Amino acid sequence: MKNSLLFFFLNLFSLALAQEKITLNGYVYDIANGESIANADIDILDLNLSTQTNAYGFYSITLPAGEYEVFWRADGFNVESQVLNLNESQRQDIFLFSEDKIELADVVVEARLQNKVSESQMGLEKVKISTLNKLPVLLGERDVIKTIKFLPGMKSSGAGGSGLSVRGGSTDQNMITLDEAVVYNTDHLLGFFSTFNSDAIKDVSIYKGTAPAEYGGRVSSFVDLRMKEGNNKEFETSGGIGLIFSRLNIEGPIQKDKSSFLVSGRRSYADLFLKLTGDFKDNKLYFYDLNAKLNYKLSDKDQIFLSGYYGRDVLGMGDNFGINWGNLTQSLRYNRIWNNKLFSNTSFVYSDFDFVIDIKSTNPNFSIVSKIQDFNLKHEFEYYPNTRNKWKIGLTSTHHTNIPGGIEGLSQLTESKEPRKALESAAYVSNDWSLSDKIGINYGLRLSHFTNLKGGDYYEFNEEGDIARTITDTKEFDDYLNLEPRVSIKYQIDRNQSIKAAYTRNSQNLHLVSNSITSTPSDRWVMSSNIIKPQISDQVSLGYFRNLSASKYEFAIETYYKNMQNQIDFKDAANDRDLSIERQLRFGKGRAYGVEFLAKKNKGKLTGWLGYTWSKTEKQIDDVNDNNWYNARQDRPHDLSVVAMYELNNKWNFSASFIYQTGNAVTYPTGKYSIEDQTVWLYSERNGYRMPDNHRLDIAATWTLKKTKKRTSELVFSLYNVYGRENAFSIFFEESESNPNALTATQVSLFKYVPSISYNFKF
Repeated sequence: MKNSLLFFFLNLFSLALAQEKITLNGYVYDIANGESIANADIDILDLNLSTQTNAYGFYSITLPAGEYEVFWRADGFNVESQVLNLNESQRQDIFLFSEDKIELADVVVEARLQNKVSESQMGLEKVKISTLNKLPVLLGERDVIKTIKFLPGMKSSGAGGSGLSVRGGSTDQNMITLDEAVVYNTDHLLGFFSTFNSDAIKDVSIYKGTAPAEYGGRVSSFVDLRMKEGNNKEFETSGGIGLIFSRLNIEGPIQKDKSSFLVSGRRSYADLFLKLTGDFKDNKLYFYDLNAKLNYKLSDKDQIFLSGYYGRDVLGMGDNFGINWGNLTQSLRYNRIWNNKLFSNTSFVYSDFDFVIDIKSTNPNFSIVSKIQDFNLKHEFEYYPNTRNKWKIGLTSTHHTNIPGGIEGLSQLTESKEPRKALESAAYVSNDWSLSDKIGINYGLRLSHFTNLKGGDYYEFNEEGDIARTITDTKEFDDYLNLEPRVSIKYQIDRNQSIKAAYTRNSQNLHLVSNSITSTPSDRWVMSSNIIKPQISDQVSLGYFRNLSASKYEFAIETYYKNMQNQIDFKDAANDRDLSIERQLRFGKGRAYGVEFLAKKNKGKLTGWLGYTWSKTEKQIDDVNDNNWYNARQDRPHDLSVVAMYELNNKWNFSASFIYQTGNAVTYPTGKYSIEDQTVWLYSERNGYRMPDNHRLDIAATWTLKKTKKRTSELVFSLYNVYGRENAFSIFFEESESNPNALTATQVSLFKYVPSISYNFKF
């Protein structure tokens, strides 16, 4: 009897030990340069368990004690597998090889679920830097923002346009960050190139409205760009020489395997060619930018990152007129692993954007100045309590200083430079929860608060009549508090297909006011006030996702409806240079809805994707368009993009891209009359006409001259706008010379054919 009882308790004890939970954690790195790999997959196929590394390459997974084969994998890298006897919690740092180093195991690839199908998050797109480097672009420049616009739901503002419209949102409704610092203007040379040098970028993630709770402050999208950390194994130099600009990237270890640096810069030299001309030799036309980053491992548990960006554009016409604008960002971040389940990041971030317009052809000379400056402090914890839950909880606070527009040099208007200041804070919590093997849910809550601080005047207006809104008083406004829930649910039908649904509320307290079709550096950022209320959007979405032939092909269809409150537009016949900009604005509501299709081929010599979006975006603004609904400027019902890349052999790669887009909604004059010899234009309903449709084919070929472990060189040949489509950049109206009573429309087009060649190197 005693032996039987002893045997029973020994078996019970053994069963308890077998169910003991242990935690496996660590970092995943690129073996070539020592950089951490975000969004790498960790799979234990025997238990059907998986997790991903966070933005800093850290992972944690809890599972029963025992012996398992563990797989680590990331896009662009080969699979690493190890059989581990997991009897106690342990740390396992892993180094992955690039895919061209060793062969992939087919069984692992087939067993691996693609993120689009398996992850709970909806509305998320990722851009591979390797893909970006193959696409044909204007004058051979690799461009992150231009590549993003090939994805469904992401639209440009027109031919040569710089703006980005996501699911019907306006250009200011996108938060674009570089190492967590907001970049307010993402353009060089008025939008023909972006501020982001692809040589310095490691990861790009785009959330189309539906984002985890740590993202806030905009109502349409969040574009999260992360800079490279720098090679901590060996020194490396890369760059390129093009027709109008060149770039150089230098990185290497400060202390091998412990600290590294990266410096990356670009400079255009179109201004040097202007000096060779007679009429334009005194004009200015150039941009430059610089990215820099340092990182240092204080210990196995502590790491610090310091990164920065500075970019500037300068345009000028002799000594009479000049405009320059630019961004400055700095980020200081500290990571700590508190234990095998708790990770934290603390960030101190500075962001600055300003533009200056100098006008020296008048007496007196004067300058128009606008500026927005942020100081942000953020602290976040990531907690991995068990296999099925990943929590994030954090606090963030940003101090804004905003000069919407001031004039220097005219004494009576100098007071308009008085900056407005505000504090924008938020607390958030989110959880990625796997309820079962089929059901996953990512849910969260964000509480945002916005209040003004002393500095700057806030106006009250006389509301009698639409024309004369006169200032009657100045005051401070009440603060704004918004609760922003969000949830994304996945149901996995089988290993290769899933359906998802999501709801998200976002609020926005910084607004860009512009009376033009595309964004320009002189557009003015303004903050919420007693007149300008926070924009609020509620978006619901539904999608179906499918992988075919062991993830060789990928298909997705998503539909969405977005309701928007407190939308902003200019009144009829507005003066957008009014220093008291609020009296030129009117407010109302908006709606956007659409369907997005994406088909991708991920493997083989021929890869690429086809994306199509049908959408509608409308506004209803008080005292505008007789209070009827009208098309928003960014309303473009049809948007088609086709991207193809073909690897012929080790020497030659070819690529092509085609876009077709409905023209922007615009307001055109329908007639005119004269008052005291002054011409007054009569306009149609708001945005009642459209620009001509925009379409274009670009091609490129990359010739690899040399490729070894230590040295790479290549020539890139491209042709922008292959069949010479004259897409409309702008259309303006004027009196006909032959008939003063008639109007003539003149279309301005850019870049009919643009061939280019560039030389890229790495050693």
